[in-house]
Amino acid sequence: MKKTSKTFEIVLSAIACAVAAVALTVGCYINVLYAAGILLAVFAIMVPLSKDFVWGAALAFLGSALLAFMFCAFSIFKLVPFLLFFGVHPIINHIQLKYVKRKWIHPLVLLAKAVWFILTMWLSFELLAVKFFGFDQTTWYEWVMRYFHYVLWLGGAAVFVAYDILMFLCQHSVNALIKRIRR
Repeated sequence: MKKTSKTFEIVLSAIACAVAAVALTVGCYINVLYAAGILLAVFAIMVPLSKDFVWGAALAFLGSALLAFMFCAFSIFKLVPFLLFFGVHPIINHIQLKYVKRKWIHPLVLLAKAVWFILTMWLSFELLAVKFFGFDQTTWYEWVMRYFHYVLWLGGAAVFVAYDILMFLCQHSVNALIKRIRR
């Protein structure tokens, strides 16, 4: 099999960077599309990983974060979930699949990623929901804060396990789509 060129890696990473930056920018400006923008950016980061371009995916993540930061009028707080977790998660999953060969290590890695996800969600809730969206002024905020840590740790862990499994399946789908490119 012919080795892929660096030009192909750069082009694929640049396309992924552009798509992720546009998705994040649209998500920052239109609140209804915020989660969809982050998810589309995650899928864009998966594109270089489908050809095993880890450095290309990392540079696409950094480039899209910088471009979205500039296009979103320097609104770092809206990009916190992508910067801290969602943008790096596909790269960590790819490294996990490539280098972790013993089956007993996978649950430990899943536990570490779940704690990372929960801490990111806690920070996002404190920065975004309370500070920017004014959740502390709503009537249900007092009730939610009474059970917040249970919901965060138990619900967050359950949501993360489902999310992690789905992201592995989505990476396989992206791999199948990108495999059609002949390089």
